[in-house]
Amino acid sequence: MTSVPSSNDLPGGGDASGSSTEPHTVVCAHCGTQAEGPPLTWTCSVENGTRHYLCDTCARQNLRAIEGRLDSAWW
Repeated sequence: MTSVPSSNDLPGGGDASGSSTEPHTVVCAHCGTQAEGPPLTWTCSVENGTRHYLCDTCARQNLRAIEGRLDSAWW
């Protein structure tokens, strides 16, 4: 029999629907802009196992580098 994982089994303390139990502040990795929870217009990337968020302005300014998968140190 399979069971649905509990909120303790999921990273970040979320529930099975994928929502987080507590809102957290997200900071843009490029300019430092802060937002409450990850806004829908922000970009999320994983570099070296670490999750990074980019605000919509920084994501637009660096779109070619992001799509080209350049290391963020280069842009």
